Amino acid sequence: MAPFTPQDLRKGFASFATGVTVITCIDEGLNPHGITISSFNTVSLEPPLILWSLKKHSRLMPWVEVGKKHLIHVLERSQEDLAMHFATVKVDQFASIDHKLAASGLTQIDHCVAYYECETVSVHIGGDHNIIVAKVINLKNHPEKEPLIFARSKFVGLDFSEIKSS
Repeated sequence: MAPFTPQDLRKGFASFATGVTVITCIDEGLNPHGITISSFNTVSLEPPLILWSLKKHSRLMPWVEVGKKHLIHVLERSQEDLAMHFATVKVDQFASIDHKLAASGLTQIDHCVAYYECETVSVHIGGDHNIIVAKVINLKNHPEKEPLIFARSKFVGLDFSEIKSS
């Protein structure tokens, strides 16, 4: 194996297909915030844990620290525009987005494949990112919907008709 550049590493990481999520949280003034994340992974069934990562200096870090709640939205195949919308910072992120206030008080974006209401249990430093480990408190799943996939720096689809559920 040869030495590599940061660009080589980025291209290598892009070869790994991943789902696309939007994380929503609220600040101390109860204002909603959201960000697109593809670094999402399951950790444990018992207790129910997930992890995702966020740049260390992200504006959202204060609102996803230990003990804070957030809502993870698994995006549906047709929600590419939504993924791009939350990939950049905007003044009023939710002005043109179909959403509602969930029972938890968190902002819930409509029409997603799955929703995980979570509470952060630990934050670990991982290079230039923080790894957020969170306990799943509530779950809503729509298995009939197809998830949005990201690979090789673009959105792709999969033919789920040939994949059998277990």
